[in-house]
Order: sequence, then structure tokens, then C-alpha cells
Amino acid sequence: MGIFRTICKRSPISKKALAKNEEIGSKDGIANNLGNIGLVYQSLSTTHKRSPIYKKSLAIFEEIGSKFGIANNLGNIGELYANKEFDGYDTDKAEVSFLSAIALYEDICEKRHLYEVHKSLADLYEIQKRWEEFAVQFKKYHTIKEEVQSEEATKQAQLMENRRKIEESERDRQVKLARFQEQEKILLNILPAQIAERILDGEKQIADLHEHVSVFFSDIVGFTQLSQKVSPDELLSMLNEIFSEFDRIARKHGLEKIKTIGDAYMAVAGVHLAQEDHAQRAAAFAMDVIEYMKAYRKSSNSELQIRVGLHCGRAIAGVIGENKFAYDLWGDSVNTASRMESHGEAGKIHVSDDFKNALTDRHFNFKERGEMEVKGKGKMKTYFLEKVN
Repeated sequence: MGIFRTICKRSPISKKALAKNEEIGSKDGIANNLGNIGLVYQSLSTTHKRSPIYKKSLAIFEEIGSKFGIANNLGNIGELYANKEFDGYDTDKAEVSFLSAIALYEDICEKRHLYEVHKSLADLYEIQKRWEEFAVQFKKYHTIKEEVQSEEATKQAQLMENRRKIEESERDRQVKLARFQEQEKILLNILPAQIAERILDGEKQIADLHEHVSVFFSDIVGFTQLSQKVSPDELLSMLNEIFSEFDRIARKHGLEKIKTIGDAYMAVAGVHLAQEDHAQRAAAFAMDVIEYMKAYRKSSNSELQIRVGLHCGRAIAGVIGENKFAYDLWGDSVNTASRMESHGEAGKIHVSDDFKNALTDRHFNFKERGEMEVKGKGKMKTYFLEKVN
């Protein structure tokens, strides 16, 4: 009952579609809709209405030269003439229609419909007891049907293989993307963000001259002696805790950490983006590092102190290496800052005259140390940086 209702519903839909196609003058649409209406009548066993509909549809397909449409309608007309309930039942006309449909389907290589017409023709010969012809048509029906099923199976297998390749390709893409993102994350951990971006964009050699920077050097006093008294795990844990805090303070004041060498820490203000207040940033960073180390000394009951050196000037910043990238700083300013640290005193910030001249922040004070002989530099006037209370 449900199927009958569905068929009944299709008839007015097909008729509406037919009217629309007639309105817009679509001959192909008209012919197809007429064929659909004929199929609805076939399902309803309304044979007397099908003949003129199929013939009208056939005429339109012949007019527009659609071999598939012509063959389709010839097959439908053959089915109609082979139906004993049809008033115009005529096996000869049915045979002619089926053979004509077969010829057209073979011409356009339409196997799917071809084997169905061979089956209809075989059924007609069976009714007429034309056994030899029945056998020929029935064999063709089976052979072509198996070919179609085999081709469809091959096509499905190819579709599945293509889908598998697409999915595999997408997985590879996702893996490569994940690896790239991981590499990007690693680069961002070992290089300044701006430098990492330039490398990812394909820049091969990075070397930038910065006219005005402030270089920070620090060294933990008594570290060598301490390293002989504690276990490797304790030593590493202590350094990690101290330098992690240095990193946090550096980010707070806008300095770029350059590297650590043993218990030495190097940072710079004024690279990548020009900072007119690079000296103020470096001074504030150094002061916070000193304060942190005082607090750490108390909380850990250790004798550790830090020695800090600061200097201003020009420097070259760049990346060296191909497999293991390293961002570094070169120039006389770097050497001078290192000398300020090594010639300084525990718990104090030792600065050059150039740094004093660059720092204009009134929150800091300079305690003159006088002239001193600095290795590799000769006589230099230096100061200890202090915070104004």
C-alpha cells in the first residue's frame, strides 16, 4: 500500500515538472518527464495511457538527436507491446522495438540498460518458445550483466583506492603540519620570535647591526666550589630554578636572553626592535636579578652571590649554524660587558662610563669606582650601579 501511495504521489510531481519544462521550452526535460509519467502508468498497470506518452517522448528525443533517450523509449515501447494486457499487444512490434533499442545501446556503449533489454527480449522469445533465440539473448543478458557488475566492482575498488590515497595524503599533510608546528615551537624556544619567523620564511643568513644596545653579563660567585659539593641533579635543579627566574625577569623588562654558559647568563636590550630606553631596561633587569639572588640566598641557606656587568654600544646579532641554530651577539660591546662582569664585585652591578652616559633614569645612582685597568681594554672609568632609595 505504501508503494502504491508513493507511485500516486510521483504522478502529479512529474506532471508539474513537465509543465515547467514546457513553459521554459526544454525539449530534453519534456521528453524525460513524459518517460517518467509513462513509468508511473506502468507501475499502476494503466497500459492504455502509456503508448501515446512513450511515442511523444520518442518523437522529441528523435528531434533532438538523443540516442540514449530514443533507446530508452524504444525499450519502454517494446515492454508495452510485449504486455498481454495491452490492447495493442504485438510481439512483432515488441521484438522490433527491443532490437532497435539494443542496436542504439550498443552504439553508445550503454551496457547497464543493454543487458536489461536483452533480458526483456529473452523473456519474449521464451513466451514464443523460440528457444535458440531465447538462449542467445539470455546468454548475452548474463554476460553483459556480469561485465557491468565487474566494471562497477572495479570502479568501486578504484573509488575506494582513491579515497584511501586521499585520506593517506591528508594524514601525511596533517603529520607534516604537526611536525612543522613542532619545529616552529622548538625554533621559538631557542630563537627570538622575529628571528624564527625569518628562518621559517626561508632567510638563509641573518646578521643585523644594532647601533645602540645594552649588554648584560652575570656570573654566580662560588658556583665552581658549590658544584663540587652537590650532586649533578641538585646542581641542575638549582641552575634551572635561577635561570628560569632570570628568563621571567628578562621578559618583564623586554630583554632578549642570548645564552647561558655554565653559570654565566647573557642578555641584551635593544635588538630586533630599537629601544631608546635600552639602558633603563637593562638597569631595571640587573637590579631585579640582584634582588632575586639576595632572596634566593636567604631561602636556600646558600652562600651564592651574583656578579653583574653592563655596557652600552653597537653590536651584531645573528644566527650561526645550520642544524643546531644559535642566536648570538658579537662586537666590542659584548667583550666590554663581559669585562665589566669579571672585574666587578659580588652582589654588585659594575657598569662602564658609556652605560652611565646612556642611562637617564633618576631612579638609579652611580657610585664612582675610579679608573681601573681592564684586560684587553686598558684604563677605564667605571661605576657601581645602585638604586635610589
